[in-house]
This record gives sequence, structure tokens and C-alpha cells, in this order.
Amino acid sequence: MKILYRDAKSIVFWNNLIAPWGTHSLKFFGATGQVALLFFESIVGICTKPIKWRHVLDQMNKVGVTSFPLVFLTALFTGMVLALQSAYQLKLFAATQYTADLVALSVTRELGPVLTAMVVAGRVGASITAELGTMKVTEQIDALSSLAVDPVRYLVVPRFIAAFFMLPFLTLYADFIGMFGGFLIGTTTLGLSATQYFQSTFFRALVLKDVMTGLIKSFAFGIIISIVGCWQGFNAEGGAEGVGKATTISVVTSLVLIISSDCLFTALFYFVFG
Repeated sequence: MKILYRDAKSIVFWNNLIAPWGTHSLKFFGATGQVALLFFESIVGICTKPIKWRHVLDQMNKVGVTSFPLVFLTALFTGMVLALQSAYQLKLFAATQYTADLVALSVTRELGPVLTAMVVAGRVGASITAELGTMKVTEQIDALSSLAVDPVRYLVVPRFIAAFFMLPFLTLYADFIGMFGGFLIGTTTLGLSATQYFQSTFFRALVLKDVMTGLIKSFAFGIIISIVGCWQGFNAEGGAEGVGKATTISVVTSLVLIISSDCLFTALFYFVFG
């Protein structure tokens, strides 16, 4: 009897230890599959059915145009701080003249696309989830389905297209504003001439690959923000509290995926295609 009791306790212990991991794993892979399915449904909706460009343009305004002021401030101060911190270290090696090179490469390769995506994820991704989540809990999405209107085509596709195309424009805008912030510090604080700064930035440091890698990342970031935001909105439940929880999860998930995909793209660009 003691042996059976000891075996039963061991089974219960291992079950309590492993079962939560199995439950979370099933939830994770189930959510991953649903997100992938929503992505492919969006692609099919774009390729097989007419696009409602009026809705797309409205979403482009919400995603891109209204984000310009926040992206401007983020990129400007990032470029200024980066120039100051870089000059502080480069001064130790009497290499302050390379500040423009470092700012240009850092902004175009990493900081421009990543910080822009984070700003848009916090602002637009949360808005998408809150809007669709409210529609979900008030049964407006179910009403669309009952009227034979495809919710993915009507709600997801315009937001998907808008985020996919507006993120690169915002990234390019952030690149120039970030380099302009470095230019302000370089010419007013570090003693660099405007001609010297421009020559270092556009003729010595930057090549087309640096700009294009950042833009390619931004396309992926746009997909992440739109799909994650829409999926969380479609799965919101529990009234206002559920919408708030879905919005929080949407932003956090988008930020984690942006950082992890940026790491993947960086490794791919500079170690595989180096």
C-alpha cells in the first residue's frame, strides 16, 4: 500500500508540474495558428475580391497621417540623443567627425524602423484592438456576418493594407528627422560644419542597402501591428474590461514581435546576405 501511495503522490506531483505547461503551450500554438489563418485570409481577401479604397484611405489617414507628429518628436530627440552619446565616446579617440556616420547608420538600420513601429503599435495597434473589440462585445461583428458581410474583408483588409504601406513611409520620414536631429547637435554643439555633416552622412556612411533593410523591416512590422491588433479585437470578450485587457495584450504582443523579428531580420541581412 505504501508503494502504491508513493506512486500516486509522484503521479500527482508530476501532473501538477507539467499540466500548466501543456495548457499554456496549447493556448500559444492555438493562438499562433489563428493569427496565421487571419493573415492568410487577409491575403486571400486582397487577391480575390475588390478592395474598398475609400475605407483603405480612411485607415491610411488614421495609421499614417495622424502619426506624423508623434513620429517626428520621437525621431528628432532620438537623433539628438544619439549624436550626443556618440560624440561623448568618439571624443575619447579624437573621432568626433564620425558622429554623422554613426547617427545615419544607427537610425536607418535600426532605430528608425523599430522606434516608428513601437510608436505606431502603441498608438494605432491599441486603437485597432479597442475599436474591433468594442464591435465584438457589442455583437456588431456578428451582425455583419448575419448580413453576409465578410468581417475580414470589411474590417481587417483595409487596416492591413494601410499599415503595410504606411509604416515604410513613416520609417523613411523618421530616418530623415532622426538624421536632422543629429545634424542639429553636430553643427551647433560638436563644431561640425553643415557641409561636412552632409558629406559624411550621404556620401561616406550611407548606402542603399542601409535604407532598404530598414524599409523591408517596416513592411513586416506593419503586418505584425495590423494582424495582431485585429486578432485581439476579434477575440475580445467580457465587456469593457475585456476590451481593455485585449488592448493591453495587443500592444505588448506587438512590441515583443517587433523586437524579435527585428533581431531575426538583422541576423538575416548582416550575417547571411552580409
